[in-house]
Amino acid sequence: MRDHGTAQDRPGRRLSTKETAELLGVKPETVYAYVSRGLLSSRREPGGRASTFDTKEVESLARRNRRDAAGTSGSANDLSVRTRLTLIEQDRYYFRGVDATELAARHSYEEVAEWLWTGRPAPGAVFTAPASTVAVARRAVNALSEHASPTDRLRVAAIAAAAEDPLRFDLSEQAVLGTGRVLIPTLVAALPPVRPGHEDGPRLAQRLWGRLTGRTPDEASLRVLDTALALLADHDLAASTLAVRVAASARAHAYAAVSAGLGVLEGPLHGAASGLAHRLLLDVLDQGTAVPVIADVLRAGRSVPGLGHRLYTGEDPRARVLFGLLEQVPRAEPALLAARDIVTTTARHAPLHANVDLALAVFTASCGMPATAGETIFAVARTAGWIAHALEEYGERPLRMRPIGHYAGPRPPQPMPE
Repeated sequence: MRDHGTAQDRPGRRLSTKETAELLGVKPETVYAYVSRGLLSSRREPGGRASTFDTKEVESLARRNRRDAAGTSGSANDLSVRTRLTLIEQDRYYFRGVDATELAARHSYEEVAEWLWTGRPAPGAVFTAPASTVAVARRAVNALSEHASPTDRLRVAAIAAAAEDPLRFDLSEQAVLGTGRVLIPTLVAALPPVRPGHEDGPRLAQRLWGRLTGRTPDEASLRVLDTALALLADHDLAASTLAVRVAASARAHAYAAVSAGLGVLEGPLHGAASGLAHRLLLDVLDQGTAVPVIADVLRAGRSVPGLGHRLYTGEDPRARVLFGLLEQVPRAEPALLAARDIVTTTARHAPLHANVDLALAVFTASCGMPATAGETIFAVARTAGWIAHALEEYGERPLRMRPIGHYAGPRPPQPMPE
């Protein structure tokens, strides 16, 4: 390989494609891929046909690539992403180094969201949205079919709120924080209330309650809802969170990044899990025992909803906290007993612990909420984490979340089929 020296050795000189490829240690085709992804800029000299590249820009990219190869920054070809937000280890999880279950027990959802976003305490934090933004989001949501899912409504509300914000493309930290503080209450306010007039309160949990059930809330039940929101605010790189980071890597604005997360959340293997556990719990309550219900599930070749988690070998810490709080809600006792029956019955087949979906199902079933309520709680809660991950990704180099496909089709050239 030729020694091209340093940028100081060739002031003002631009590099050819061949020289750029040699300096980066890649093929010439990859150089043009870098251009298309916005990692390099090129230009043609007057009278010339070949592209040339700025020396300093090329050397800067070469240094970044070396850092990535050394593992000091997330690599485009690696699903491991550096983050300072959530750590999961030894059946516990932490938000910015603080035990997440302790945070949720002592702080409101809004305060936990601010901690995720800024790493600073925010006692008494309250999220409010402009009346004009809420009005636009409500009109858009009200235009949907009555069969629209909660996630449909939340996604439409996010898009409507984005269209109302002319500054949405400002990706500075303060602007994105402002978006988060407005978007989350807008999502809640855009959901139709179950019983009109039963939706007021400064805390987000109070406002969300009236959109999940027509029952009058008691303080113990509201505490369960607020704690559930805080516990679910983030959980490392779940599928929906990865989608958010991919969108943010492409410099989509925060509303669009959240929309990406909502799109993935609607998949049956992600956001719908609590609804399956809710229906299972109702079947057990109806039958009076878990044995025939679990037998039918296993006979159909399905896994039992609400049990086990790939990141926890023992008990899901989120479930443990919620079950403890639900014991203080008198009307939750039948559903709690049914959940314990599910765990005990299934243990004969496989010793699995209850996860947060089963705890959410106990809460939603005992409070007269529909099976989709858990998905709504999950989506609203996780929006805080999505905003935090988008903020982190905006601080990384753009378009780094670009894996390279390994082509496995027929080798060209192939004739066109007749």
